[in-house]
Amino acid sequence: MTSDLKNRIHSGSLILVNPDYGCSDLQNEMVTVHPSFPDIQLEKEAAHMLSLCMESIHGWDGIVPVSGYRPHSEQQKIFDDCLKQDGPEFTSQYVAIPGHSEHETGLAIDLGKKQEKIDFIRPDFPHEGICQVFRDAAAKFGFIERYAEEKQSITHISSEPWHFRYVGIPHAAIITQHHLSLEEYIDLIRSYPYELSQYYSSYSAADHAEYRISSIGADIPLPANRTVRISGDNISRLILTEMIRR
Repeated sequence: MTSDLKNRIHSGSLILVNPDYGCSDLQNEMVTVHPSFPDIQLEKEAAHMLSLCMESIHGWDGIVPVSGYRPHSEQQKIFDDCLKQDGPEFTSQYVAIPGHSEHETGLAIDLGKKQEKIDFIRPDFPHEGICQVFRDAAAKFGFIERYAEEKQSITHISSEPWHFRYVGIPHAAIITQHHLSLEEYIDLIRSYPYELSQYYSSYSAADHAEYRISSIGADIPLPANRTVRISGDNISRLILTEMIRR
């Protein structure tokens, strides 16, 4: 396995970050998500897609970005402060262990309903109004609601209706349509090995295209003369996404 391919296992929009799989030292380019909030950033592609989504629903009229990319040192401070102020039980429910937070990748955004007071750890993002409009539109732009209440036994994080993760098109639509956690989706795609010519096929209404998705070992030659998007799963394999028809 070359060092380049090995590194790619731990980068990309589909990497699984949770208590079992931590963040590597990612080199993602971060950009500001909104001019009014210059300190809140996301990975460049995620920020662009968030902007497109918000523009399509006039989301910034009633929604504010609360927390985006966090360097490791900031995640450590949030974790330590929460531990002191709210105790270990609360912290374990709502604040990821430093090194295991999706915010450290730049692929996660916490959003809140625009109001005078906003709770940084648990911002209000109700299932109604403009917040629900965003939630309904998110998958079309590559975002999933990451921590659903019914998936707590899998994610080991309490329900966070304010926390959205960028995974890209068509993956967000598949995850949302089939009510999967990211953990379950990664397991699903790992069961379609490119080496055995097995593919998960999907039609994406977001861009009116058909895709086939598979996973490949990092020691297997990548497809030649084909346009595929590659993301690591942060475990041991790469995920290939190929548009086959538009």
